[in-house]
Amino acid sequence: MLNLFFGFADVITVSGNSVNTDKEILLNLKSFLEKQNRVNRGRYSEWNQGSSNPCKWHGIFCSPDMQRVTGIDLSDSKISGEMFNNFSALTQLQHLDLSRNTLKGVVPDDLNRCHSLVYLNLSRNILGGELKLTGLTSLQKLDLSTNRFHREVSFSFPAICNRLVVANLSMNHFSGRIDKLFDGCLNLQYLDLSSNKFTGNIWTGFSRLVEFSVSENFVTGPVPGSSFLENCTLKGLDLSVNKFRGEIPREISNCKNLVILNLWGNKISGPIPSELGSIPALEGLLLGDNSFSRVIPESLLNLRNLAILDLSMNNFGGEMQEVFGRFKQLKSLVLQGNSYTDGLSSSGIHKLTNISRLDLSYNNFSGPLPAEISRMVGLKFLVLAYNQFTGAIPPDYGDLSQLQAFDLSFNRLVGSIPPSLGNLRSLLWLMLANNSLTGEIPGELGNCKSLLWLNLANNQLSGRFPHELTDIGRNPTPTFESNRKSNPMISSPSDCLVTKRLLTIDYSPFGFIYTILTRKICRNIWDQLLQGYGFFQVCVKGSPVRKYRVSGYLQLSGNRFSGEVPSGIGKMQHLSVLHLSYNQFTGKLPTEIGNLPLVVLNISSNKFSGQIPMEIGNLNCLQNLDLSQNEFSGTFPGNLNSLNELCKFNISFNPQIGGKIPDIGQLATFEEESYLGNPLLQSRVFKWQDPSENGSKSGEEGFWWKVLLMEHGCGLTWGMVMLYVCVKRFDPRWVMNKVEAMLRPLNKNATRGGRGRRIY
Repeated sequence: MLNLFFGFADVITVSGNSVNTDKEILLNLKSFLEKQNRVNRGRYSEWNQGSSNPCKWHGIFCSPDMQRVTGIDLSDSKISGEMFNNFSALTQLQHLDLSRNTLKGVVPDDLNRCHSLVYLNLSRNILGGELKLTGLTSLQKLDLSTNRFHREVSFSFPAICNRLVVANLSMNHFSGRIDKLFDGCLNLQYLDLSSNKFTGNIWTGFSRLVEFSVSENFVTGPVPGSSFLENCTLKGLDLSVNKFRGEIPREISNCKNLVILNLWGNKISGPIPSELGSIPALEGLLLGDNSFSRVIPESLLNLRNLAILDLSMNNFGGEMQEVFGRFKQLKSLVLQGNSYTDGLSSSGIHKLTNISRLDLSYNNFSGPLPAEISRMVGLKFLVLAYNQFTGAIPPDYGDLSQLQAFDLSFNRLVGSIPPSLGNLRSLLWLMLANNSLTGEIPGELGNCKSLLWLNLANNQLSGRFPHELTDIGRNPTPTFESNRKSNPMISSPSDCLVTKRLLTIDYSPFGFIYTILTRKICRNIWDQLLQGYGFFQVCVKGSPVRKYRVSGYLQLSGNRFSGEVPSGIGKMQHLSVLHLSYNQFTGKLPTEIGNLPLVVLNISSNKFSGQIPMEIGNLNCLQNLDLSQNEFSGTFPGNLNSLNELCKFNISFNPQIGGKIPDIGQLATFEEESYLGNPLLQSRVFKWQDPSENGSKSGEEGFWWKVLLMEHGCGLTWGMVMLYVCVKRFDPRWVMNKVEAMLRPLNKNATRGGRGRRIY
């Protein structure tokens, strides 16, 4: 026997032609995995316990005569570390699945000697390095998606093309040209190269495949008409988010079996070819974020199976084209980010009674919201945000019983929130922020048992926090179960834009979505949410273990609410974000708030009084806490120091708070600005100074400079700090004039339509 050292484990190389020698190799694999994974092991740790026959072990497959091991499935087995370096000793191995683990490093050369391998799945790991699989000449299915492989793939292609049918190389860092790589892959039917760094021109042999995707790369040039052969077999073609230019070739109509055509996010111009109307199988036509001419071919009305039409961000102007009101077969129409003007009624769009998704956001539509939209009874997603709609919200919208996402934010709406919206029992998102709505929150909203995400920020709403509101989101399960049973809709890149907008608010745990690089990840998050599966861990009351759960937010900031927050807020166990800032809330903060799985709590700029509840110290998942500019009194709660995940903290300008700031621990990591305006607080770290001491005008302006930095956070800090460095060299009044000049355009944006709160 030959001992090989790989990583930190001894690997015994055994080769043979019997199930017994295969068993010895598998036990060697088990030992290797257990040494690299000392906790949270997968079911491979059970091998050789219940049975000594490897053909009966979990994840092991054998030949029909049970004499040889032919397959290993260790997918989602909590494996970390480097790959096992002796799979080739299993000389009859045909199937190897190591997907959905956290394997790292490079693929060992040993894998190249698995000449019988037909199926290889290494997806969803963190493997890297250059791809060299030239020995795997029997491969039929290869999945390397969602890893960190880089450089060109020419070392493996066309070397492994002989029998290859499926190749998924998506979501890596591959680079180089692709225009000649797959000419020898004569059996290839499914090829996914999306979300990489490929360059050059397109591979023109794609029309003999069934599905081809090169989305989210840097491929350029025109798409040649000669690519679309008369015997085109394509069902799915995704060229989205590249640098293609020119016009859509009319020869695309040769692909009579085409179901999905995605050209979103390129530099394609010219007319939308009428020949698209002669592709009878077409279900998804995604042409957004290009520069197509405004004429919509009437021939597209012939596409009986067309379910999704995305023409977003094509700079269409004027009134919406009348032809859209005749696409009776559509289930999703996305026209966001154009320059449409005037109202909606003339388009006849309300006649699309089969539609489930309508996105007209980021246009210049004006006038009142059409009450006729309430006739579109199949609507699940209605997104009309970022327009110039005026008037009141029609009460008839309460008849849209299947509605799950309703976004009217950033318009010029007035009047009160219709109580009829309480009829929307399937509603998950209600977004009415940045309008000029008045009146009280109707208690009927408490009937929205699925409502997890509610944003009413920056309006002129008043009155009390209705106790009925604490009932929202109490039982979204029926909505989630319904979504799990329904067929998922064809994905569009526009979905990611909607996901970002519906999930993100200031300092929220959802903010990481803005760093997401690929549409696939974004779409996966969207699907998980709609089906009720959480994508980040939250604290669970009564349990030390965090769990993946869907978690929502309540955003009421920037209004005129008053009175006390009801103690029933402790029932809102779905909340991870609570924003009540810039209102006129009074009284004590309910101790029940300590029962919530909060990540963000912002109640700044109100009139809360009394003791800061000690129970806030129980919010172990809390990352952002802002209690500033209130009237809290009593002793500073030292147990806040146990909030080890706290990364943003502000208790400034509560001048009646006394006590001592801990010298060590989490609270000692925050700067002086987190504690300003609290003269009764004691600290060994900071020495408070009255800005009026010594009659120092520059000291006063320096004090308000710190307030400004504290108030407006990281987004403005860098530029301000650069000015702050100059304070000793320049007149402070000059510095403040410069700051005001810097903030003036931001103030303008923040008060769009006179509705937002000024930044400065």
